[in-house]
Amino acid sequence: MSTPGPDALRPTFEQIARILLAAPTLDESLSRITAASVRVVHGCDHAAISLVEKRAITTQAATDGVPALVDAIQYETGQGPCLDAIRDQLALKVDDLAGEGRWADFASLAAARTGVASVISFRLFVEQDTYGSLNMYSKAPEAFDEDAFAVGAVLAAHGAVAMKMSRDVEHLNLALQSRATIEQAKGIIMATMRCSPDKAFEILRQQSQALNEKLRDIASEIVERQAPG
Repeated sequence: MSTPGPDALRPTFEQIARILLAAPTLDESLSRITAASVRVVHGCDHAAISLVEKRAITTQAATDGVPALVDAIQYETGQGPCLDAIRDQLALKVDDLAGEGRWADFASLAAARTGVASVISFRLFVEQDTYGSLNMYSKAPEAFDEDAFAVGAVLAAHGAVAMKMSRDVEHLNLALQSRATIEQAKGIIMATMRCSPDKAFEILRQQSQALNEKLRDIASEIVERQAPG
């Protein structure tokens, strides 16, 4: 049995796209991406996302415990398909870890410790922004045929767009929360110092510079000190 090609799975992908875009949080988006990978890609026994946050890479939304074990070996040895997919490849496929020579240290340890034989990793990116990689694992060698690879790539593209939208929404919500907190802090300063809104903001800005802290953090401290109890 092989994975149906992208054309045959078009209705499924349309449904997956709607499901991903409807996810309320980034964590939920990641979980839906990996769950869809196991459900749609034939041969995929396990899936996870290697998420890039600042300079760290962590395993997120694993469908079970196996991906975390495989990824831990990649992070430990500093080599492996998910890391290379993130760094400089759009996608990488491993047919049999037991005989893989590109990442000898990782491959031998992963094959011995996890029982995983086949791997495909897809970079999750939109334009110039790389969010991590979508990694699919199989217990069988040569588990992923050309259709599985093509379908995985389409799923990764859907996932990257969903991740970008989730992050954009989270950043917007954070910005709105920060603005609300700053306005509260300005009100407290205006009442305490009997000054104008512009003067209250200037006081906040000066404290931010003097303490080398973000303005929203200074505002949050002022609001918390004013809270009852």
